[in-house]
Amino acid sequence: MPHLHIKKFKKLEFPHSNGDVNFNFIASNANRDDEKLISTTIEDEDFFLLVREDEDKKLLKTDKLTRPSSTQKIHNALLSYAKEAKLEVLDSNVHHSIKNIHLEEVNSLKNIKFFADKFPDTDDVRIEVGFGSGRHILHQAKENPDILFIGIEIHRPSIEQVLKQINIQKIDNLMILDYDARLFMELIPSNIVSKIYVHFPVPWDKKEHRRVISTSFIEESQRVLKVDGRLELRTDSENYYAYSYETFINFPKISLEIKKNRDIVISSKYEDRWKKQEKNIYDVTMINELYSYELEIDGDFEFSKFLLSSVELLKLSGSTKKYDETFIHFERAYILDDGIMLRISMGSFNKPEHLYVIVRDKNISYYPKLPLKSKSNLLAHKFLNGVLNG
Repeated sequence: MPHLHIKKFKKLEFPHSNGDVNFNFIASNANRDDEKLISTTIEDEDFFLLVREDEDKKLLKTDKLTRPSSTQKIHNALLSYAKEAKLEVLDSNVHHSIKNIHLEEVNSLKNIKFFADKFPDTDDVRIEVGFGSGRHILHQAKENPDILFIGIEIHRPSIEQVLKQINIQKIDNLMILDYDARLFMELIPSNIVSKIYVHFPVPWDKKEHRRVISTSFIEESQRVLKVDGRLELRTDSENYYAYSYETFINFPKISLEIKKNRDIVISSKYEDRWKKQEKNIYDVTMINELYSYELEIDGDFEFSKFLLSSVELLKLSGSTKKYDETFIHFERAYILDDGIMLRISMGSFNKPEHLYVIVRDKNISYYPKLPLKSKSNLLAHKFLNGVLNG
């Protein structure tokens, strides 16, 4: 994670601009003196820089919740703030690097709004969840130039490595998304996907709710897959294999293929290593037999006029509101020069969305973007609107 180790944090006068970097406002944690967030905009992308002032170390880095699409933007923002505020930098892993031409020339990296506004018009889609080094999805995209591939990954170095290869190999049928695949599924039209690859997902043995394979993910996969389309799970974890098989087989009607130590045309470097260690590789493939109706999601994320006082707002920090099909957790509260900001998680219990809500001048808005338009998020928003209006 890019960061600057600084001697002392200094606050700028906001708003403040330096070239194409804009610093809009600062938010201070209402319950802790050691944390601040700096609203930053680069090329119409909004995110927060995080100031963390522990006793033994003071850091300026990016906020994980709102991190921008490229590491270069993070570097630019950190260096720009340090320069403008005249911070004394003690240590740094941020480079004054020239922009990578391979990353500058490729437009394959998409944000979630791209898909939410209008899903690409195509007859066939293949999706890989957690593509890692990208060997598999790059090979598949090159071998099938008439099919649109969407690769989903949250590990930034892996994303940039694949974007570089897309440019070098001149691949124009592969889109990359940095987002939670479980949330992304509701944006996909029904019956257009031929294959979903979930190769070697993180097992999450101690946090099963974070696993990609779940009842809801399988249901969404059945909806988006064409008839005879396939969801392919490939794992070296016996626990994940057993858990997944149990989850699949609990469906009242399902078609599965189970294979062990199957060779595939292209394998990841991790799979090569595991084979050398003589670890077993398990494949569980679901063949979809259902034709699905289009998913209809109605509603919006408008707020009513705000009624709670600032004191009442701050008291929400740390509280959780649970409902039958959704929840809202008020993680933290922040004080702005002209209002209050809340960091919340909401929506589905197994795949919550994390974001900020700003209250200013009796108006409420999400920041830096609206939640994904899903059934659970819309329901959570309805309850959130009620909570914030007393």
